[in-house]
Amino acid sequence: MTSLCQRALDGSGLDAAELERLLLVAREAAEAGGRELRRHFGRLEQVKEKGLAGNLVTEADLAAEAAVLAVLAAATPTVAVLAEESGQLAGQGDLLWCVDPLDGTTNYAHGYPFFGTSVGLSWQGLPLLGALEVPVLEEHYWAAPGRGAWCNGRQLRVSDCGALADSLLVTGFSYDRVHRLDNNYAEFAWFTHRSHGVRRAGAAAVDLAFVAAGRVDGYWERGLSPWDLVAGVVLVEEAGGQVCAYDGGRLDLADGRVIACTPALRQPLIEGLALCRPLSGASFGAPELDATTP
Repeated sequence: MTSLCQRALDGSGLDAAELERLLLVAREAAEAGGRELRRHFGRLEQVKEKGLAGNLVTEADLAAEAAVLAVLAAATPTVAVLAEESGQLAGQGDLLWCVDPLDGTTNYAHGYPFFGTSVGLSWQGLPLLGALEVPVLEEHYWAAPGRGAWCNGRQLRVSDCGALADSLLVTGFSYDRVHRLDNNYAEFAWFTHRSHGVRRAGAAAVDLAFVAAGRVDGYWERGLSPWDLVAGVVLVEEAGGQVCAYDGGRLDLADGRVIACTPALRQPLIEGLALCRPLSGASFGAPELDATTP
């Protein structure tokens, strides 16, 4: 099965030299964002909400995004950018930078040390390459098709976990969870009772990197955006893992639902998600949600 990132490379027509150049740009941009996150961590002056309740933005998000965009503008001025805080910036061609300057803003705002800067490049909606900086852990991840997935000079490989009962999983909950019955609560409970446990760390790109590194064996989540996914998906694929939609079909970045795991866990995760139905709102103290459409 051809990986998404290899399909992107084949379709893009990029030669080896240009792929390498773009990968170095992604790495430099992620590092620039990470430096800003280090500089502001524990020193925030203001935290605001944007859109849904609990969806936070800080001066660190803005500073990190500015640093990333400066690198991208200097090195690839004609390539379009989709950034969490700035939205989409126009460009030419089918390449698109997908930037999350602060993946894990809620963690960051509370001083919880699990966050990072994610910079991914896609081609026609397919993840192509990416880099991720995790400042507190002093970890720098990067991956590109045919070049493997790496962290601080160490090549990554997904775990050899072959059974759901032996797995450690990770997931997350979207900001819209307080407004929807389709909120991942039932899925969390279902897999918690059929695995060694399910972690909820609060930073999707870092979760994906941890799958690639073999620290967790599988990951699923809904409500994600392309900037959450592109870099991490390439990391997982290049580390020998598999990535797909909830139903096992090809991942659609716009859909926002992803499974990423060891090859052996792909089918158990697909089957488990298909079995889950939303919990009633009354069961978790939100009876008003029972009258709404999931």
